[in-house]
Amino acid sequence: MISAEQNELMTRTGAATPAGRLLRNYWQPVALVDELEGKRPLKAVKLLGQDLVLFRDENGRYGLLDRDCPHRGADLAYARIEDGGLRCAFHGWLFDVRGQCLQTPAEPEGSKLFQRIRQRSYPVVEKSGILFGWLGDASLTTSAPAFAAFDCFVAPDTHTFAFKGYLECNWLQALEVGIDPAHASYLHRFFEDEDTTGGYGKQFRGTSADSDMPITKVLREFDRPEISVEKTTYGLRLIALRKLNPASTHVRVTNLVFPQAFVIPMSAEMTISQWHVPIDDRSCYWYAIFTSFTGPVDKQKMRDQRLQLYTLPDYKPRVGKWNHYGFDADQQRSSTYTGMGHDINVHDQWAVESPGPIQDRTREHLGTTDKGVIAYRKILVDAIEKNTAGEKPLMVLDEAAADAITGPPSIDGIGPSATWNDYWQEADLKRRQGSDWASARLAKEPA
Repeated sequence: MISAEQNELMTRTGAATPAGRLLRNYWQPVALVDELEGKRPLKAVKLLGQDLVLFRDENGRYGLLDRDCPHRGADLAYARIEDGGLRCAFHGWLFDVRGQCLQTPAEPEGSKLFQRIRQRSYPVVEKSGILFGWLGDASLTTSAPAFAAFDCFVAPDTHTFAFKGYLECNWLQALEVGIDPAHASYLHRFFEDEDTTGGYGKQFRGTSADSDMPITKVLREFDRPEISVEKTTYGLRLIALRKLNPASTHVRVTNLVFPQAFVIPMSAEMTISQWHVPIDDRSCYWYAIFTSFTGPVDKQKMRDQRLQLYTLPDYKPRVGKWNHYGFDADQQRSSTYTGMGHDINVHDQWAVESPGPIQDRTREHLGTTDKGVIAYRKILVDAIEKNTAGEKPLMVLDEAAADAITGPPSIDGIGPSATWNDYWQEADLKRRQGSDWASARLAKEPA
């Protein structure tokens, strides 16, 4: 149980708040690259409570600007993309991707007004199908931080797939469901196991590595995991052990990447790197990069699977509070623990939205299984305090430090009970050695 003041400290992300100032130190997902496809590559976005406009100019450069025109506040989401920038539809003022005003055409001929006008702009980079923006204060630092050499950024485009989804809740409760290994045995419990050969692209529907046992069976029958949490250079590593018998143990290794992402196994060959990005304090998007260590990702199949739940253009789910998340009492008795269908994204959506837009953590009672949540909150508060004091918080990296942070290992497999800690490390190494792109990265790392 925490105080109301602590809850406010961790959840509020406006520009003037302590957590908001912290999160602006980091690259934040702004949109999928796919969202700027089409005849008019421009999109209004809201990030950390700020109204922005994202666009791609005729030369392929990305721009991210404050949404209100600095002339008289008209909405730049309705601007024209032309002449090397974004032209406001009110008086024709033209801005490039850096926010520099290039023209004020209604002013008298020879006017130099445009030279003195600059709209606030933010850097944008493309990584593995996601456009990331940096909302930091450039006057306080020399540059935006470097990206760590995580698998999702190192793998070639053919081996990654990006997607997103909307959640009607605060970013923190959306993140915390991913650092809670115990919930999968209950929230995502299926009473019967499906044919695992049809599990491509679906979490918890295949088999664990080095086993033919369905993951659904492991989670259902071994529902009291032993959980350990350790600090790492990037955040936290969580290990959940489910002892199947004296000789064999199911080992699941997941990661919290500070400040607001987790990296988890989706299957024996694929991982999920997922960010939880505040739109404002009462809603957020999750952005995920699915990374394959074996063959190229079947992007069309992955996209089609997810569009069964999410609708375009806003990536909002077809179920929610308004239709009771599709709850079916007969199904809850006969086939799933929740009665909310077979898509685990719906289960998670209910779990994080049902406490309300901003969970009242003064009413919670944490248990042993919540040790990942407890550890993360401590790191988050510490980072907020350091940032407020002018110190560099965790994971604000220069190029050298970023290149040294790799992986992180994320494994779901069954190994020997006596040597489970060796097992998961060996399983991770074996998977990397058998992967074209990951083995090339291994060859570059010092022995």
